[in-house]
Amino acid sequence: MPEWIRPRHLPEALEILAAAPRPYRVISGGTDLMVESHLAPERRPESWLDISGLQELQGLQITEEGIRIGAATSLEAIRRHAEVVAHWPMLAASAAVTGAPPIQNRATLGGNVCNASPAADNAPVLLAYGARLEIAHHHGSRWLPYGDFHQGYRKTALRAGELLSAFWIPYPPKRSHGYFRKVGTRAAQAIAKVSIAALIEEDRGGIIQSARFGVASVAATPCTLPTVSQYLLGRALRDITDAQVRQRVGQDIAPIQDIRSTAAYRLEIASRLVLDAIHGRGESKKED
Repeated sequence: MPEWIRPRHLPEALEILAAAPRPYRVISGGTDLMVESHLAPERRPESWLDISGLQELQGLQITEEGIRIGAATSLEAIRRHAEVVAHWPMLAASAAVTGAPPIQNRATLGGNVCNASPAADNAPVLLAYGARLEIAHHHGSRWLPYGDFHQGYRKTALRAGELLSAFWIPYPPKRSHGYFRKVGTRAAQAIAKVSIAALIEEDRGGIIQSARFGVASVAATPCTLPTVSQYLLGRALRDITDAQVRQRVGQDIAPIQDIRSTAAYRLEIASRLVLDAIHGRGESKKED
C-alpha cells in the first residue's frame, strides 16, 4: 500500500524529509501529479508527503521591498489578490491562464514551478520580475534566484530533504512596462506553444535602462533572453531595429520541435512577441 503522510507544520515536514529512507513525492494541489499518477501508474511513487495543510507555505505578504508568496498559495488566490493585480499584473495574468478555474482553485504557484514543465505558465513572469526562491531544509533555509532553479528537463535545483517554501518578487522599477502573452492552440486551457513575459524600464528620455525577458515552451527549461536584453540596454526605441532584435532572439533560443508546434513557428512567434513587448504593443501594462 502507498504511504501517505500529512505533516501538521513545516518543521515536521522537513524532519520527515531529512529522515526519509527513500524519497517522498511532495504533493499540494495535485493537479499535475494526480493526472500523471493515473496515466502512468507504473511511475506512481510509494511514498507521498502531503503539504497542502501547512499554513507556513500559504498566503501573500506585502513588504516595502515587494511581495512574499507562500509556495502552496493557490493560483486563484494570487490572480484575485488586489496588490498582485495592481503591482504585478503579469503574475495575475499568468495565474488566470493556468488551466480552468477549478484547476486554479487547487493548483499552487510552487507546484507549477516544481513540476518543472518547459511550458509552465507562470515561469516566464517569475523570470521577468526577477523572482527569488526561499528553499527550506531541516537546518534552515537558503535563497536562490529563480533563474538558477531549472537545471534541465524536469530537473530542479532542489536537493534531497528540501522544500520550496516561498517566492519573493520585488516591485517593478518606476517607469517600466510589463508584457505577458501565451500562445496556444485554443484561447483557453491550452498548453503553450510559446509564452513570453517582459519587464522593460525606460528613463524620462525614452532610453532603456533595463530589460528582462522570460520565455517558456521553446527549450528544455524556461529561459531568459540575455543577448536581447544586452542589445536593448542604453538604446532609445527609435534606434532599435526589428532585424537586430530578431537576430538576437535567434542567438538566445533554438526552439524545440514537438507535437504542438514546429521550431520555425516558435522562433517566428517568439520574435514577434519580443518586438511587441519592446514597443509596448498588445498585452502590456504600464507602471508609472
